Order: sequence, then structure tokens, then C-alpha cells
Amino acid sequence: MALLGPARRCLASVGRVVVVAGKDSNLPVCATRPSVLPGTRGLAWKMENQLSDLVNKNLKGSENATKKTAQPDKGGGHSKGKSGKVTLKTPKGTRDYGPMEMANRREVFNVIYSVFHMHGAVEIETPVFELKDVLTGKYGEDSKLIYDLEDQGGEILSMRLYLTVPFARYVAMNKIANIKRYHVARVYRRDSPAMTRGRYREFYQCDFDIAGQYDAMIPDAECVQLVQQVLSKLDLGEFTIKINHRKILDGVFGSCGVPSEKFRPICSAVDKLDKSPWEDVRKEMVDEKGLDEEVADKIGNYAGFADLMLLFQYCKSLGCADHLVFDMGLARGLDYYTGVIYEAVLSAGQSIGAEGPVGSVAGGGRYDGLVGMFDPKKKTVPCVGVSFGIERLFTIHEQKKRSETGKLRATQTEVFVATACKGMVQERLKLVGLLHEAGINTEGSYKNNAKILNQLQYAEDNKIPLVVLIGESEVEAGVVKVRTTTTREEVTVKREELVQTVKQKLSGL
Repeated sequence: MALLGPARRCLASVGRVVVVAGKDSNLPVCATRPSVLPGTRGLAWKMENQLSDLVNKNLKGSENATKKTAQPDKGGGHSKGKSGKVTLKTPKGTRDYGPMEMANRREVFNVIYSVFHMHGAVEIETPVFELKDVLTGKYGEDSKLIYDLEDQGGEILSMRLYLTVPFARYVAMNKIANIKRYHVARVYRRDSPAMTRGRYREFYQCDFDIAGQYDAMIPDAECVQLVQQVLSKLDLGEFTIKINHRKILDGVFGSCGVPSEKFRPICSAVDKLDKSPWEDVRKEMVDEKGLDEEVADKIGNYAGFADLMLLFQYCKSLGCADHLVFDMGLARGLDYYTGVIYEAVLSAGQSIGAEGPVGSVAGGGRYDGLVGMFDPKKKTVPCVGVSFGIERLFTIHEQKKRSETGKLRATQTEVFVATACKGMVQERLKLVGLLHEAGINTEGSYKNNAKILNQLQYAEDNKIPLVVLIGESEVEAGVVKVRTTTTREEVTVKREELVQTVKQKLSGL
């Protein structure tokens, strides 16, 4: 039992020592009867009796609590094997993340956050579960992947599968006409996980969406640019951004009168729209493929091609068109897409372990009708957005960092303060406080008299860039030594110059 400060001080003043005895112990509650200061015997005995009563009450309360918590778990709160022992494991499709993995994830998140902020997006949050009616009927075949919850308080609920539908509900419920938002949160998918490929049942999504009535393809081009910026900053290798249009997939060639025998050659010509202007593609269709001019013009005027051509022009102006590839085979499976769709894929050579290519790392598109599904008056708010497959990015980024010696570390400590002599703990703490006050990430040993070699080894093992060394001679001279961990070079500086020296060295690393 921990004694309160005044009681502890009072007992110390009368020289008594109270020993708490266990239930089966032969020790008395008061194991010693030391001398008592004159005039304090009555006070001491009174306090001892009060504390003894308090101890006994706490012991009885603790025993009762233990008996209650030891009752069998009738609700199945623990997973037990045949032997009755608790099985320690994470649920299927989930995992724990250690310090090194969390450091890697934070680095990726910081890059994505920085790009979101660069585009002026605001952040929102929505509940991790929604009314089941909000989610059902919005995902097509993916609806079977939704986790349904048991009836709780009269509401039928489901775990969110993605972040887009909750965003549309948020826009409709709050009667928002326009917003540029991002949302980074966990979502849940009830399918067979492939964890080595970065496919989990519980995973993060990083969404960026623009809602509002704007001129055609300008918000869409910004979403494509954002994907290009994130993947370029992460520096994971070459990538392409495939684009298509849902209206094209709905049967453009058949409705325009393209003969069935010319479908394949005309598809080949249309596939060049990412590299050639429409005029050149039309000429190829007519002059080389033998397509009737009137049919070619119908294709050019068909809803979808005009959008794609405008999108290419805007992306070229934004400097991200080099990564675009028109892909007639791209068809994102979610039912709510209505216009341009896109998907980013890392190029050949990028893989996750033995599972092969990593696949898509980002995808999105235009969904102009989703908000209207939640509005009582069916008022629509056009939307376009993109979502990053963040778990796959984490895995590839971690592989990249591990291949670069010394690039991945769990802590963000910049300086470790070490002492070379005994009895220097207060001097060490003064330096730690000084560096903290200057905004420098600093730590030191928790031992009063830690061995210097152990301290230096700790800095090397944790890849801490700098070590500040201090001993008795340094204290007397008013100086400290600053050691660079990688080169083991040391410089002696005046104590008042320490902060400036450390900042200069850190900026040069």
C-alpha cells in the first residue's frame, strides 16, 4: 500500500516502520518497535493503529476483487485451447505493429498528409460503423464484404467497408454544397486476407475527395496530380496511372455503329489517346482502319472521350501527364462510379515477398450520383476522389528502407546525453532539459551511474545521430563534448554554444 506524503513524513519523523503482512505470512503488521521521540508516543501509536486498520480493509477488498475476477468467463471473452489455456494470437486478417513498423508507417503517413495539406484539403472523421441501410446497395459485388453487427439498442449497424460512402452520407446529412476533404482511418473488409500482399481484414485508407459543382475535369485532374505527387515523394520506383471512363465501358463502340469485326483494331487506335491528340487517332481510324468518318465522329463526340481528352490536357498543364495511360480494360468494380476512373500501379519489378507484383496502390474516380442517394430531395452533389492502398505502400516502403542501411529506425531521438563519471545524473538531466527546451529530441539513461560504453552502444544501436558527453572535467571547465555517432568524431564546445552546435550538426546530416 502506498502511503500519502504527509502520513509517510509523519511516520518517518517518529521513527516507525510499518510492514504489511500477507494473508499467510507469519510477520506481524508492525515488525519493528523503534525508539520514539519524546512527546510523540501517543500520536505514533494512534497513527499506527489507523494505518493497520486501513491496510486490513484494503487486503480484504483486494481478496474479494480477486475472487470476483477469477469467475469463469461465461461470455467467451477469452480464446482458450483444449488445454484451457488462452490462445494468444491476433484475429485472422489483422496484425500487431512493432516500433520499427510504426516508424515506417508514420513516415508514409507524413508524406501523404503533407500532399493533402499542399492541396488545401480539410480533415473530417466519421464513425467506424454506420447504419446498415447507409452502406448496403452501394458497393455492387463488394457488398458481401461488409461486416454486419448484432442488433444493439434497436439499430442495425455495419462496419464501414470504405470511406467514400460515409463521406457521401456526411455531405448529404450536413447539406454541404462543396468541400475538399481528406480522411485517414481504419476500415473493415470481410474476405479471405492475403497478408503477405498487404491485403487485410482491418486496414487503413487514405482518401482525398472534392465535392461540388465545378467545371469539367479540373477537380479530376487535381486528383490525378495528387496521386502522382504522393508516389513520387515516396520514391517507390516507376509507376503508371491507368485511366478510363465508365460511359465508354457501357458500350461506346456498339452504340456508335462500329462493325463487330473492327472492334479490336478500333480499340487499338483508341488506346493511343494517352499519347496522341484526337485528330491523329481519328485519322488512323478512318485512313488505316477503314472506319466510316461519320462513325468515327460519333466516337469522338461520345460522352466520355471528350472528358478524357480534356483531362489529358489539364494533366499535361499540371505536369503529371507522363504517368497517364489510357486503359480500356480498366473497370473499377464499385457501382457508384459514373465518369472518369483511374488506378495507379507500380511498374514491373515491384513485389511483396514471394507473392509477386504488388498490384494497385491507389484508385478512384468520379461519383456524381452517390450523395443524391442520401438526400431526401435527391439533390446531387458531384464528387470525385482517390483512395490510397496504404497497407501495400507501407510494405513496399519498408522493404525499400531496409535495403538502405541505416535508413529505418524506431525512434526520432536526435541526441543522447551520456555521462562518463559517477554522480553526474543531475548534470545529465540539466543538459536533457536544456535541449528539450530548444525543441531537440533528446533522451538519456535511466540509471544513475550507467557505464559509458553501454550508453554509446545504445546510441549506435538506435541510430541516434549525436551524443553529448559530460564528465567532471567538462563540468569544471563549463564545456561539453558532442560526438557524431556514425563517425565517432568528437568536438568540445562551450556549454552556452551547445544548442547552436547541435542544430548545425543535425542540419548537416
